[in-house]
Amino acid sequence: MSDIFREVDEDLRRDRMERLFKRYGGIMLAGALVIVAGTGGYTAWRSWQQSQHQKETAALAAALSQTGQGPEKGVEALAAFAGKADPGMAALAQLNAAALLTREGKTAEAVEVYDKLAANGAVSGAYRDLASLLSVMHQLGSGDPAQLQARLQPLTADSSPWRFSAREMSGILAGRAGDKDKARTLFQQLADDSQAPAGVRSRAADLATLYGKS
Repeated sequence: MSDIFREVDEDLRRDRMERLFKRYGGIMLAGALVIVAGTGGYTAWRSWQQSQHQKETAALAAALSQTGQGPEKGVEALAAFAGKADPGMAALAQLNAAALLTREGKTAEAVEVYDKLAANGAVSGAYRDLASLLSVMHQLGSGDPAQLQARLQPLTADSSPWRFSAREMSGILAGRAGDKDKARTLFQQLADDSQAPAGVRSRAADLATLYGKS
């Protein structure tokens, strides 16, 4: 008897599934096709994105190779590349162009590139902060200490990847402004920070001692 009931139950279940599919099968099939198409589209998009990234990387390398014909050629090539690349790759090109300008003694032009990059909201925060840091670095001996300190302040936060360099520059600017006590305190804090790079800690210890004797 149990076998008969099982067969009847299976027949009823099959009948319900057939009616359900007749009623909603089109919608279910369309949904499945959308999922498949979406997955395929995403895969194709990722493949295209990777291909574009590889092309841009090769184009950036080609632009950098132009420096072999002279810094000016390199700067021109990097600027041309940055004008048509995505924000991240363009930022790398601009950083390299500014470095070339600095090597040529064109510090003011390099600072302009850094400042423009730092103000570009389309670029990631890490690149913008690095550009600000480098801009300040090239103005340590000539820029207004108060204005430069204001730019460095956000970069000294514990969450900043550039905090140790920013804190070192803050100490230098404090010394330039005549605040020797602040400079000594900042340098001593850096010297005592076990997370700071060894080179930064060593310089900070020497400067803390120097300002302590002043």
